[in-house]
Amino acid sequence: MITTELLVVGAGPYALSTAGLARERGIDTVVVGHPMGFWRDNMPEGMFLRSGPSWHMDAAGTHTFAAFLQQRGIAPKDIDPIPIAVFLDYAEWFREQKSIDVQAETIADLTQSDGRFAASLADGEQIVADAVMCAPGIRHYTNLPEWASAAPPGLAAHTCDLVQFRTLAGARVLIVGGRQSAYEWAALLREHGVARVDIVHRHAVPRFDRVDWAFVDAHVERTISVPGYWRHLSQPEQDKISRQFWAAGRLTLEHWLVPRLEWDGIHRWPGTEVAGVIPHSVGDELDVRLSNSERLTVDRIIYASGYRADLARVPYLASLMSRIVCVDGFPVLDESFGTSVAGLYVTGFSASRDFGPFFGFVKGAPAAATLIVRDLLSRP
Repeated sequence: MITTELLVVGAGPYALSTAGLARERGIDTVVVGHPMGFWRDNMPEGMFLRSGPSWHMDAAGTHTFAAFLQQRGIAPKDIDPIPIAVFLDYAEWFREQKSIDVQAETIADLTQSDGRFAASLADGEQIVADAVMCAPGIRHYTNLPEWASAAPPGLAAHTCDLVQFRTLAGARVLIVGGRQSAYEWAALLREHGVARVDIVHRHAVPRFDRVDWAFVDAHVERTISVPGYWRHLSQPEQDKISRQFWAAGRLTLEHWLVPRLEWDGIHRWPGTEVAGVIPHSVGDELDVRLSNSERLTVDRIIYASGYRADLARVPYLASLMSRIVCVDGFPVLDESFGTSVAGLYVTGFSASRDFGPFFGFVKGAPAAATLIVRDLLSRP
């Protein structure tokens, strides 16, 4: 059995950021997870990031992405946009610089008794901790359209479950959704030799432009300096910021996609949705009826339908869920990312209801780490 002050569950940007700062501040910390697992297993190799070199994981401001690039002799202009492989190299470099050891295991169950937590690992080992920080991966939150059950599982998948495209050469693929992932997957499919891509979405064709994320900086900084910053904003103020974030992150897609989408094999169906799916009785084909009465025959369906928070879908939290207060699937958090279970913190996308949409992105990781570690150090 292992005992520790802090157990960090997960090994993505939020988890590594918190673990790094906690260790630097003298908090005994154990990390359990698979380093950057979602990024490695549920994002395609050819993907590019939407952020710039100013987004990093170090709350101390030393081992930043910019510092990594400088050490490696990489000019920011030479990685615009940033390939996912480069950021993964940064994450590993960050982990090494912070001397963060990660137990590459899965937590099967997490319980609390007499104020202490007990985590049971899949291999049978137990970890006892005074506090736990969870960074649930959005893999738990995949959102599918209501009609998804009509498509056989082997012929349809969410974007995070379909990240290898080589086997789709020559296939006809339908993508349901019209934001960044939908159009980037379309570009990647084209580059892997598919025969045709149909993109179906209810909204108009989005605009493509260079996105400036600088407006996010002030809000993240205020999250650190103003206790409860987001929750104390009026509803109109929150709505205004959310609209600005939506316009940058959802209504606008990256300009570098445009030349990659210039192909006669890509067909866009704006203002349209899927009205029905019928599998062929023989073979792996699907007949798809659209709301505009068009009919398509496809070999695969990809759901680029995003994610919807539902903390109850995180397996290792099952034993604690009756004590965790949630609203619309999000945990209700205090000003330091603490849940209604004393000593249990939740960050990342799961925290975006109480801390703002920025915390669904890497940008918020150092701020979350700062507040959590500050709270841990203030505990008696």
